[in-house]
Amino acid sequence: MADLSNVTFLDSTGINVFFDAHRRVSATGGWLRLAAVQEPVMRVVHLVGLDTVIACHPTVEQALNS
Repeated sequence: MADLSNVTFLDSTGINVFFDAHRRVSATGGWLRLAAVQEPVMRVVHLVGLDTVIACHPTVEQALNS
């Protein structure tokens, strides 16, 4: 789970890190969830379709309990 509550900017490097991390953890049966994504970052996440690959949750607690 990645807590993005303090992240205010995400560029292509960060997007690629999340795609790669998702691919790697999925290959071993794990999961990756994004939590507390702020609106400016969520716009980028949605624009590139990252939210269709990695589940996004409004809070850390929700991400951990889903």
